[in-house]
Amino acid sequence: MDQDYGANIISITDEDGVEYELEVLSSVTYKGAEYLALTAADADDEAEELEVSILKSVMEDGEPILVAVEDDEELETVYDLLMQNIFDDEEEDEEEGDES
Repeated sequence: MDQDYGANIISITDEDGVEYELEVLSSVTYKGAEYLALTAADADDEAEELEVSILKSVMEDGEPILVAVEDDEELETVYDLLMQNIFDDEEEDEEEGDES
């Protein structure tokens, strides 16, 4: 998969040439690898449940690509780290809002 990093939106192209716009909700480094929590860029912010994908950034032929996390234990650990990151970011945003 190819990807172009923007502010919080990335564009990826899958093996079939289909392009997707995804919003990066959070990222975390675990055991030397970067993991991203992603959702569709056009997802409804008001939806009760947001569909989130967790992908791992790996180097292939000198290019970073995003791949699915196959190991359940690795996925669970990374999920917990990403959710903690998102929770911490929300708390920081609330505290900044209180200072205004």
